[in-house]
Amino acid sequence: MATITAVALVWLVAAALLWRTSVPGIDLPKLDQHQFFSGSLLARTARYERFVLIDFILSLLATIAALLVFMRRAPRLARNTGLGPIGAGLIVGMILLVLLWAVGLPFAIALRWWEQRHDLAQGSWIDWLVEPWAQLLGGVAGTMFLIAVVMAFARRYPRHWWLPVTPIFLTVAAVFVLVQPYLLAGGIDRPRSAQLRQDVRTLERAEGIDAPVDVEKVSNLTKEVNAFAVGLGPTERVVIWDTLLDGRFSEGEVRVVLAHEFGHIAHRHLWKGLGWTLLFAFPLTYALAWITRRRGGLGDPGVLPYAFLVLVLLNLVLTPVTNVVSRRYEGEADWSALRAARDPVSQETLFEKFAKTSLEQPNPPSWAYLFFEDHPTLMQRIAMAEAWRRSNSR
Repeated sequence: MATITAVALVWLVAAALLWRTSVPGIDLPKLDQHQFFSGSLLARTARYERFVLIDFILSLLATIAALLVFMRRAPRLARNTGLGPIGAGLIVGMILLVLLWAVGLPFAIALRWWEQRHDLAQGSWIDWLVEPWAQLLGGVAGTMFLIAVVMAFARRYPRHWWLPVTPIFLTVAAVFVLVQPYLLAGGIDRPRSAQLRQDVRTLERAEGIDAPVDVEKVSNLTKEVNAFAVGLGPTERVVIWDTLLDGRFSEGEVRVVLAHEFGHIAHRHLWKGLGWTLLFAFPLTYALAWITRRRGGLGDPGVLPYAFLVLVLLNLVLTPVTNVVSRRYEGEADWSALRAARDPVSQETLFEKFAKTSLEQPNPPSWAYLFFEDHPTLMQRIAMAEAWRRSNSR
């Protein structure tokens, strides 16, 4: 009990430190979404996101059903492979991944059709099918590696395999984040606009950082816009989609996007994300080991589908918590953008345009916000810009 208490206290102190942000305690003004968005646009975004949510829920239910069916057949399949336990586990794992891909494909096709119907998707269906294969194969290779490592330790240390495996998993995750910019290198280029390069230098000075900016070509696949910070330490950089530069957004709005992503780097959100991964990984792997032990443990290749099902359900339970953390850091990046770009008007109009360009619902239902939103709502982000504008206009 003393050990458990000490570990829990360390966990809580670490979580409290990671939770802290630079956003001051401010009261966001209560704004009416109809002041910023037309009734027809609100109805369109609600209709669009309703289909997306239903598609996701049905896909999740189909995944759970497929895992439940495969759970019954996996033990016999593993015995009939004629291979050792780890070899049989890799065969079961490969079949499982193919099964999950096949189960999810109809829902992915439905979602792509819905995006195309709303003029968000670009390009041919062939391009859409071929584009993610490199990433998919990389994910399969990584999963096979983790299955082999988990099974090797689980057979040697049936009760405590999670202790050595978790640091290995965290190391792999950190290496992936570190090298991710190099994985994107094939489809990116440096900014060509002199104005954009000047804005980058100005915002870097304002944020106190030095991070390269790359432009990724996605306009052949989608009309949606996005930007993100990737890498760690020497590989940190910001990537923006070329759809952000197609003329639909003003220079001020593009600067806000850059300032937001620079805010993620300035406040070490990627490092903090790894910190949260560390805090959640040990309890998660312990829970996985404890639950699967009742069916023979993960040293048995026939238990793998059950372990995947447990992970799916644990992830579902943890999603509201991880979304809260993500929204907090996104809010800090918004606040950092306000301080660096000092353009609340462009920040407000940027979020207004997101409803049009991505059909993002400005004020989604509470249950959808809880489980699916890893950013503050558009209305919350507009309210923050309005609060900053009011406090700095006095």
